[in-house]
Parts: sequence; C-alpha cells; structure tokens
Amino acid sequence: MENKKLPEKFYKFVKPILGSIFKLYYHPKIIGKENIPKEGSIIIAGNHKHVMDQCGVIISTKRVVHYMAKKEYFDSKLSWFFKWTGCISVDRSIHDDTAKEAALNVLRDGRALGIFPEGTRNKTEAFLLPFKFGCVSMAKKTDSYIVPFAVTGDYKFRSKNLVYRIGKPFKVTNMELPDANKKLEKAIGDLMKKSLSEEKKK
Repeated sequence: MENKKLPEKFYKFVKPILGSIFKLYYHPKIIGKENIPKEGSIIIAGNHKHVMDQCGVIISTKRVVHYMAKKEYFDSKLSWFFKWTGCISVDRSIHDDTAKEAALNVLRDGRALGIFPEGTRNKTEAFLLPFKFGCVSMAKKTDSYIVPFAVTGDYKFRSKNLVYRIGKPFKVTNMELPDANKKLEKAIGDLMKKSLSEEKKK
C-alpha cells in the first residue's frame, strides 16, 4: 500500500506546478471535463499526436491518472519522474503481460488509467492509426467506463487552436472486442471532427 500512496502524493504535489506551466505556455481549450467520472474505474483514451497529449487530460480532473508509457521513458535519465507519477512501463516490442496486469490492477482498485489506443504517436497523414485492442479488452474485463477524448490543433506558444475535447463515458462490457474497438475509434474520431469543424468556422 505504501508503494501506491507515495507516487500518488508526488503526483498531487507536482501536478499544480507542471499543470500551470502547461496551461500558461500552450493555452489549451478544454471542453467536456465534466464528463470524467469523479470515482470508479475508468480508462481515459484518446488520439496521440504529441508527447504532451496526456497533459490536457491530467489537468482536467482531480483524479490521479496512471498513464501507460513506453519502456524507453523508463530507461532515460527521467525514469524516476515517470515512476513517481504512477506511469506504467510498456515494452512495445513484446506482448507485455506485466504492463497489462499492472494496468488491470489500477482498474480493479477503482482508479483511473490513461491510454492511447493507437499505441504510438501518429506522425503520418492518416486521420487515426489502427487501434490496438488493449483498451477495450481491459475495459471489458474490469467493467470499466471508457472516457474518449480528442486532441486537435498545434502545440505552439500561446496556441490559438489547441483543443482537448472529452466525450461521454461508455462501457463495452457486453460487446465483442472488434465492435467495441470500432465504437471507441468512432467516438474519438467524432470528437476530433467536431473540434476541426468548429475551428474551420472561426
């Protein structure tokens, strides 16, 4: 229990500091933060375009969000930071059962998990990369809500179009995984399209 509480205390200590810097620098617009449940197991899932994508989610809720992050971050000089902010190391070169079990334990404890279903940053011209099944699989196994979100716009100083749009939570407990994955992909895609459409109207 102590190992769990210490990272959460550190997370809550650094979040206001780093969150304020993030907001002041990028000036993101966050829509729908009230859609994030205040309690119970949830997976917050969105598209992935930039290394900072998780920041808008983190500052949108008082809850500690345990993000799944690639193993390479834990091999760097900042490995201590990722460990102490409750991130879960994922070795993307293998089917990482250890990471999956750690994530499932977060959900079994009624906590919040953050994940990017695309599995990596989208550096292509594709609207979205093919979604991995990890998110919907874990949500189904733990009867957890999935909270979709979308990031659009540019990460620039005092950005004028950086938008985080958070959608309504839903469950996939009674769905087949392919159908659940399509539902999640559509939910995130629709949020992205809505933000892009509103931006064009300006």
